[in-house]
Amino acid sequence: MDITRRSFLLGLGLSGAALTAGCGGGGMVAPNRYSRSVAMQWNDELLLSLRGGKLGPPMTARAIGIVHTCLYDAWACYDTVAKPTQLGITRRPVAERTQANQECALSYAAFRALSNLFPDDVTRLSQRMVALGYVASDTTEQADLPIGVGNHCARLIIEGRVVDGANQPGGYADTTGYKPINTPDVINDPSQWQQLRFANGKAPGYIAPHWGNVRPFSLSSGSALRPSAPPAYGSPEYLRQVEQLLGVYANLTDTQKAIAEYWADGPSSVLPPGHWCLFADWISMRDRHTLDEDVKLLFLIGNAVMDAGIVAWDAKRTYNTSRPITAIRSLLVGQEVMGYAGPDSGLQRMDGRLWMPYQSPNFVTPPFPEFVSGHSTFSAAAAEILKRFTGSNIFGNYATIAAGTLAFEKNTPAEPINLGWETFSDAADQAGISRLYGGIHFESGDRIGRQLGRLVGEAVWQKGMAYITGAA
Repeated sequence: MDITRRSFLLGLGLSGAALTAGCGGGGMVAPNRYSRSVAMQWNDELLLSLRGGKLGPPMTARAIGIVHTCLYDAWACYDTVAKPTQLGITRRPVAERTQANQECALSYAAFRALSNLFPDDVTRLSQRMVALGYVASDTTEQADLPIGVGNHCARLIIEGRVVDGANQPGGYADTTGYKPINTPDVINDPSQWQQLRFANGKAPGYIAPHWGNVRPFSLSSGSALRPSAPPAYGSPEYLRQVEQLLGVYANLTDTQKAIAEYWADGPSSVLPPGHWCLFADWISMRDRHTLDEDVKLLFLIGNAVMDAGIVAWDAKRTYNTSRPITAIRSLLVGQEVMGYAGPDSGLQRMDGRLWMPYQSPNFVTPPFPEFVSGHSTFSAAAAEILKRFTGSNIFGNYATIAAGTLAFEKNTPAEPINLGWETFSDAADQAGISRLYGGIHFESGDRIGRQLGRLVGEAVWQKGMAYITGAA
């Protein structure tokens, strides 16, 4: 289930605000009316590209980090103390430090970054530039022009990321020669990750097995926070986790089913990292952020989810653990379990070799190993940033799941369900446990993922704030 900015706006009783004006212009805003900053408008464009694109979760997180770092560096050129992240970028003199110049520089930086990451979206992105009063084709890097500042900042960051280990020029293809031990049809080692064949005939390979080698923002390497190994396949602790998952799965409430679908963030969505950019937008509206505040928050959130993806994928590749579908089908073949044969099948008794997660048969489990949970790591890292940035853990947001709207089972939930999050930690915890409810993660993958995410959030906060305060 994807989420849209409109659902959050409705929760606030707001409907958005007017576009800001172009370089040198000034927009009129009604008194006491909140106006969304140009930074959040470019966040909207980023989320549109993510929703329509085909990037996996860690690539999505990297894209968020790149775009919002480009915004930050362009903004920092006009701030009195903040330092940009790249060498070769100079602070502009006081006379040039106007909001109009900042907005112009930010727009060119965002446009260049998004055009590089999502070349198929250039037409739409160019239309956004026109709506803001800019000429998308202007590629000057003249330092005393805000257009030049934006283009220059974006180019430096883009060029630096070409060699960050992601292999963007190669379509993010694996650079390590990973070969799976198991095939969609043959399990040679049930403790190891298995490529799956979906009901639609697709059998996607491991998404980004090289991602632990990508250069992080705040850490020395993707392995800097590598956790200890999870419980060994077949060990008493492992079997306890299997039993726990099956017990929860066989007794799912409508609320737990709603949680599993709401947080799924699968294909054609903004994916887990983008989910937290939507939350950042909501916080911006709740707290009536200035442009400066939005730039700083998005810079920190973007790098938090980027680094979270790197450390999570390092653990996934290191331990290469099998997903519940592979483990349960291997451990419980010939034994009776409770499960769902597919959408609208209802809970039923079945042979363990036929067990299915509570997921669409066309995307029955994401194509990468179980330990650790990316959802848990992304969410805990972003929640840590939001908690520190706002100075409080209080969130106060919610999502309403209308009766009968869940995809896996007709007429579910029986009544509307409000998924409320009093705190940022509540939201992150719910995102993590949703993967247990969905039958695609074990307890340790979620728990350790949350721990990793909090550590990532702290590291990004420390480094990011050093740039923001000029101490870097």
